[in-house]
Amino acid sequence: MTERTFSFEFFPPKTAEGAEKLRATQKQLAQLNPKFFSVTFGAGGSTRDRTLETVREIQASGSEAAPHLSCIGSTQENIRDILNEYKRQGIRHLVALRGDLPSGSMDVGEFHYANELVAFIRKETGDWFEIEVAAYPEIHPQARSYTEDLANFKRKVDAGANAAITQYFFNADAYFRFVDEASALGVAIPVVPGIMPIGNYVQLARFSDACGAEIPRWLRKKLESYGDDLASIRAFGLDVVTDLCERLLAGGAPGLHFYTMNQAGPSTTIWQRLGLS
Repeated sequence: MTERTFSFEFFPPKTAEGAEKLRATQKQLAQLNPKFFSVTFGAGGSTRDRTLETVREIQASGSEAAPHLSCIGSTQENIRDILNEYKRQGIRHLVALRGDLPSGSMDVGEFHYANELVAFIRKETGDWFEIEVAAYPEIHPQARSYTEDLANFKRKVDAGANAAITQYFFNADAYFRFVDEASALGVAIPVVPGIMPIGNYVQLARFSDACGAEIPRWLRKKLESYGDDLASIRAFGLDVVTDLCERLLAGGAPGLHFYTMNQAGPSTTIWQRLGLS
């Protein structure tokens, strides 16, 4: 059996206080010895410098960092510049995404889809980078059909992706079905489930509506029933997400990727409950 991969995702902090908090979060999560920490990249490259700065700090602390790289609104030239800078920094791991258009912009740039970005990275840098791509067990919100979305995923894999990280979900069956159907198309790379700890229902509902992640009706109603009782929401959320992780790992998932929201506590608690230490 292949060794399972565990990883944590951060977003680049906007303030000095946020940066200090993230350092403490990363230091705490590093004790769990994850394979890597990924760092998001804003729409149209809007956090490019802060992404690189955060990645540098993680690398300097002794952990592996994987910057996100989104191509929408970009040119081949500026993607090439970013790749060269990451190579200079000794970064060997990327999360390659299409990304969202920056607000108010209609210029999609020279790349339209993530498979074009993956192919470009391979053409420019060969096998220098380990490339992760995104997968959507519940279908990308802009896909016209489930079949089209699976075909899009396979194109990213065929372009040279090494592994995939899914959008978060709360329905394990959707994940297992997606993996089985991708496998039937010849996809052989690891598809690691993305895990979103539940800490704030209003925030979770907003994120989920925006990215197409389904919150099952029973879960929505249960979370709504707690009102403003954040302690109860967190306690119930930990139970739900731990159960989900247990089922995924027992079913053969090749690891877990935690969307931390730059907080160590929820992911650490789930990790401990799963006995991963």
